[in-house]
Amino acid sequence: MDTEVKFQAGEVYELKAVRESELGLFLDAQTGNTSDDILLHKAQQTAPVKIGDLIKVYLYIDPRKRLTASMKLPKVKQGQVARVEVINKSKDGAFVDIGAERGVFLPFSQMYGRVEVGQKIWIKLYRDKTGRQAVTMKVEEDLKRLSKPVAPTVKKGDIIVGSIYNMLDDGYLLFTPEQYIAYLHKEETNGQVLNYGQEIQARITFIREDGRVNVSLKALKQVAMNEDSERILEFLNSRNGSMPYSDVTDAEIIKEKFGISKGAFKRALGKLLKEGKIKQEDGWTLLQ
Repeated sequence: MDTEVKFQAGEVYELKAVRESELGLFLDAQTGNTSDDILLHKAQQTAPVKIGDLIKVYLYIDPRKRLTASMKLPKVKQGQVARVEVINKSKDGAFVDIGAERGVFLPFSQMYGRVEVGQKIWIKLYRDKTGRQAVTMKVEEDLKRLSKPVAPTVKKGDIIVGSIYNMLDDGYLLFTPEQYIAYLHKEETNGQVLNYGQEIQARITFIREDGRVNVSLKALKQVAMNEDSERILEFLNSRNGSMPYSDVTDAEIIKEKFGISKGAFKRALGKLLKEGKIKQEDGWTLLQ
């Protein structure tokens, strides 16, 4: 007597092609009953298949609630963490692409914020209480376990690429392709509004004893000074070469007019003075 084998949607199995139909091939469900055989539709075949072949397939539930096979295999396995794309939204949550035939459900209860179609987010694949596959954005502990201390060759000032997996009250946590964890304080975002899963380039400002790093989106002082100098020159040109602001102007006015600190403003003015592009007279700044 054949022993019944229960195949579960959302898993990958190696099954034998046992018969053919106009729709495609049927795979042996190993129940002893041909009515249980699993259809591998022609549209879900990624390579030629013939009867007798053992085929690695991903099983999913089709719109008619039938167990169906696809040769398009997922890139994420049960319990794994990955950065994937949101492909659809529903009244109960969203769906993400794990590389399989069907998107996997992300319930609101496992979501951080409100995701949008096209957004890439960090997720972990799991099964819910009903046995259905789902994903969660709560991956902090998993990425912590996967993380590595930065290599000895990494140094302050280096640029790294990372994507946001968690938002804290005072900043963001990023995970890099090298499996480093980086912390970005909100004051170091340079005014940018960031979101879950977003990939950014940041400059290392501090290497911690635990091997993690602090990073910043702010430009290096020299780069920032060049940008601020250009902004001042543009402002002067828009005012026929003069402005009632100088290195003695109040910090609040500088912040309001130029969006930079008094210190940054003075550094930029000093650069322009040294280059002979401006001069100062009675609290005014003038083009030379």
